[in-house]
Amino acid sequence: MSYNTFGHLFRVTTWGESHGPALGATVDGCPPGIEISEEFIQVFLDRRRPGQSKETTQRKEPDAVRILSGVFEGKTTGTPIQLMIENTDQRSKDYGEIARQFRPGHADLAYFQKYGIRDYRGGGRSSARETAARVAAGGVAQAVLRQLVPDLKITGYMVQMGVKHINRARFDEAQILQNPFFIPDAGVVDEWADYLQAIRKQHSSVGAKIEVVATGVPAGLGAPIYAKMDTDLAAAMMSINAVKGVEIGEGMDAANLTGIENADEIVMGENGPEYLTNHAGGILGGITTGQPVVVRFSVKPTSSILTPRRSINLDGEAVEVVTKGRHDPCVGIRAVPVAEAMTACVILDHLLMDRGQTGGIRGEVGK
Repeated sequence: MSYNTFGHLFRVTTWGESHGPALGATVDGCPPGIEISEEFIQVFLDRRRPGQSKETTQRKEPDAVRILSGVFEGKTTGTPIQLMIENTDQRSKDYGEIARQFRPGHADLAYFQKYGIRDYRGGGRSSARETAARVAAGGVAQAVLRQLVPDLKITGYMVQMGVKHINRARFDEAQILQNPFFIPDAGVVDEWADYLQAIRKQHSSVGAKIEVVATGVPAGLGAPIYAKMDTDLAAAMMSINAVKGVEIGEGMDAANLTGIENADEIVMGENGPEYLTNHAGGILGGITTGQPVVVRFSVKPTSSILTPRRSINLDGEAVEVVTKGRHDPCVGIRAVPVAEAMTACVILDHLLMDRGQTGGIRGEVGK
């Protein structure tokens, strides 16, 4: 099996390579009658699109999405939706020198050891370019969620880049889309830009940490034991290129807490049970609680750098590798819209599964 598909009922298959003629996604399991258009999906793709600032790769791709099937007169038909994004600014010659070399930190050697062949032009399927297809599919998921759960909102942002951390006391959601880093604090944008440019001038790169918060998520989504909401969210985030760690709610910091501190106490509110804190990140026992769902992940530094690194070639000989071309000094920046897309796909998938299993029936407290 090739494992290019994710999801249970809302299923997404991505296809294509970084330097092929096109890439895209096939979305199956989308409910019929959902209003959608290329223009709606394009809004999400434009946030991920490369070459929009000096902080990202200068590859100039319009990332214009085309809907080839599954939509008629502006509404989904319930049949597979085929999404295509053409590659228009490939520079495969940039990779000629590493055709027989394995780049440290990349999937080159691992792919070759598994398949006996690899696409050295930008990494083929291992390239972050593949995530454009996920964002397009996430646009479809967002369209469905807006109709089925109008109050649901998914917001991603960067909370760390290298040694730079946000100050949560100055958190301003309105600033997230006003700067190239997706950071919720306008006061540190110039500082972060100078920091990243200094790293770029050192012919290096830097990692990042991204946080995604989904509010308005209905209680009761997810199922024990092997279809937990946090299990599928973690798997979805780990599948994003360069992600090396995922946490839900308090995550790794939960190890620092006592049981007294960590327990999210419950009180009875006017509209039902309410939690006083959210250390669990909106998920208990794999099932959503109705609180904000909080997921966070770390992205490693971009492996494509101009500083020589030791490696080997196809003949097993020692070489020094310098990766030329156009690369993100911090690949975590453009991971934000990808994370939002994956969150949308997972939540919609679980919403559809819950409708199929329970029909939306819920236990009532205090009635």
